[in-house]
Amino acid sequence: GCCSHDGARTGTRLDPAQPISLSGSSAQTSPRRVQRIAEYIRRRARIRTRYSRLTFTFIHKICNIATRNKMDVVAGDGVDIDVDELAWKKFSEYDIDIDPTQDDKAKEIELCSFARPHMRAFHCSWWSFFIAFFIWFAISPLLSEIQEDLGLTKQDIWTSSISGVGGTILVRFILGPLCDKYGARVLFALVLCGASIPTALIGFVQSARGLIIIRGFIGLAGGTFVMCQYWTSRMFTKEVVGTANALVGGWGNLGASVTQIIMGSFLFPVFKTLFNNDSEIAWRTVSIVPAVVAFVTGIIVYNISDDAPKGNYSDLKAHGNMPPVSCWESFVEACADFNTWLLFIQYACCFGVELTMNNAAALYFRDVFGQSTESAAAIASIFGWMNLFARGAGGVLSDNLGESMGMQGRLVAQFALLLGEGVSVLIFANTDTLAGAVFVLVLFSLFVQAAEGSSYGIVPYVNPQHMGSVTGIVGAGGNVGAVVFGLCFRELNYNIAFRIMGICVLVSSILSMFINIEGYSSFFSKKEMTVDKETGKVLSDLPRSTETKRLNSVT
Repeated sequence: GCCSHDGARTGTRLDPAQPISLSGSSAQTSPRRVQRIAEYIRRRARIRTRYSRLTFTFIHKICNIATRNKMDVVAGDGVDIDVDELAWKKFSEYDIDIDPTQDDKAKEIELCSFARPHMRAFHCSWWSFFIAFFIWFAISPLLSEIQEDLGLTKQDIWTSSISGVGGTILVRFILGPLCDKYGARVLFALVLCGASIPTALIGFVQSARGLIIIRGFIGLAGGTFVMCQYWTSRMFTKEVVGTANALVGGWGNLGASVTQIIMGSFLFPVFKTLFNNDSEIAWRTVSIVPAVVAFVTGIIVYNISDDAPKGNYSDLKAHGNMPPVSCWESFVEACADFNTWLLFIQYACCFGVELTMNNAAALYFRDVFGQSTESAAAIASIFGWMNLFARGAGGVLSDNLGESMGMQGRLVAQFALLLGEGVSVLIFANTDTLAGAVFVLVLFSLFVQAAEGSSYGIVPYVNPQHMGSVTGIVGAGGNVGAVVFGLCFRELNYNIAFRIMGICVLVSSILSMFINIEGYSSFFSKKEMTVDKETGKVLSDLPRSTETKRLNSVT
């Protein structure tokens, strides 16, 4: 129904057909009554279950207005809504400029700040993902030593690498809906602590089968990407979320490069020295170091950060400030959106390429250019070091073009970066000098990681109500790409495998022309409509009265 301001609270029971009224002084009631109101409206209006979240959001916005104007909300069946209870939030003020219309999300990124909740979550997000990447690929620079000591074939090594990235696919599909329900903080802690266990057990590997199994379990760490992107999308407004997602994702991905240096060029030689130059004992014990760091990180992050701008999900639910979330419904809604799968394929052709290079680069420079294990690891780390700024640059480009051209600008950026990536892969495949290969590797890495950043400048717009599921599905695409390309490198020579990879990336760039998000411009059209940034619904098409639209625009 509509909303009316009738000046004084009557406290009378309202007929189901009568409107909600905003009036009077303060009310005292419980969060359960808020839920009863949402159910009351849904039942009386015979709204389908999938609209219950919109009903809850509508009531929540009414109560925000009531709180600011010191009014009560009175509804049918004599139920009052305690606006102070519903407007509860953990922090009374923030150290950063926020947008109340986007659930108190931050409108800016202050990199030198560690203040709760926004920037604390930002830094916890990239650092946790960094550590996850570190343990995920801690074994990669040591694969040549493991292959020699255990008598493994090239196929055995690549099968273990495929297991490491392939095991993450299902995990990302699962973690997406769980983020919608429980938030990123709790899941980050669980995954980091869980993945640290198989990382510490690498030293017990005795065969190809054991290596494949242990790397499959370590692949659990790769699922943290979903929480990484979800957390910043939950903390920052749509206008800057592309940059925020790109920065935390890029700095997290940097863990793969750092692990090449620290594990391959520092810790491994140190442990060899400690064990009288015995390389086998060295690689069997060195992984204990990243395992301990990951476990401690999980515990610390859980205790010093927050799920959302207004507090932790458990507190928000207890105060009636968060609608109920169905993991299955969230996953189904995300799967039903065609744009999700187009981005799934594109992400397979950028992040999937990066994961493949994390496993292949050191082996490639050792096999093709005759470099030592330490030197090959150092050269391979260049690819990952570009994450320091390249992925962030892709996010900034996406946000800037989005500001000037709308969604069309973000899609153009996506197309251009994937096109540049595909061309650079093909050039890299045909470079036969070490200096030339290193130079092209830098350009190749720049386009790969910038394309990852622009991808997640688009993802938060696809289905904001089920953002966790969309993030998980698109993120899983990266691992699917890594599995496909990994199979190519396992069965084919390097030159052919790189060519196949390059052609796939070029084809994926064209998919930007087919992404069409409701209410936003497309690759060939500049037309945009007014969209509710929290629900993703086109306001003019929502089944609301004129007054409801007015309230939405006010909030």
